[in-house]
Amino acid sequence: MNISFLLTSLAIVATPGTGALYTVAAGLSRGTRASLVAAFGCTLGIVPHMAAAITGLAAVLNASAVAFQTLKYAGVAYLLYMAWGTLRDRGTLTVDENAPEVPALKVIMTGITINLLNPKLTIFFFAFLPQFVHTDRSDAWLPMTQLSIVFMLMTFLVFALYGRFAAAFRDKVVARPSVVTGMRRTFAGSFAALAAVLAFEV
Repeated sequence: MNISFLLTSLAIVATPGTGALYTVAAGLSRGTRASLVAAFGCTLGIVPHMAAAITGLAAVLNASAVAFQTLKYAGVAYLLYMAWGTLRDRGTLTVDENAPEVPALKVIMTGITINLLNPKLTIFFFAFLPQFVHTDRSDAWLPMTQLSIVFMLMTFLVFALYGRFAAAFRDKVVARPSVVTGMRRTFAGSFAALAAVLAFEV
């Protein structure tokens, strides 16, 4: 395994983004188990991007401005939806011991959608993986798949660590409603800010 691949992947995975933000929110609101489920969902959201890169569809997306812009603005819209839901409905960040359990499938699907609508992941896989694979090989898809699985595993572990760390502070958050309100606003603002960054990226 190339050490450069591992270090670069770790740097990319550890950089806070929408998936990490969602996992932290799950950990703060519903504890360790929910954060692990959220991390799993975000990790599954990488699969379509990985498949696109391996099959060559990423090249089409990279070459088509319309396709890229469509996916990008779908992602922007979903991030704004997450911001609104966090601020208004308190569905993304609700710290309440008596609140009904959020179905694991719903948490997973939200995590999948967050990463599925992130066009930067497809471009990342398209531009990043070939640097560590001899693409002229007839079986180049095999090492690309192996490296992608390693990247997904790193994503899950790092996100799970973020979520576990957030869950450790859950009791302190539950005891202070004012902190909950502030966090909801912070998370909503963060989702909106990430949407703005994605919208204005070229």
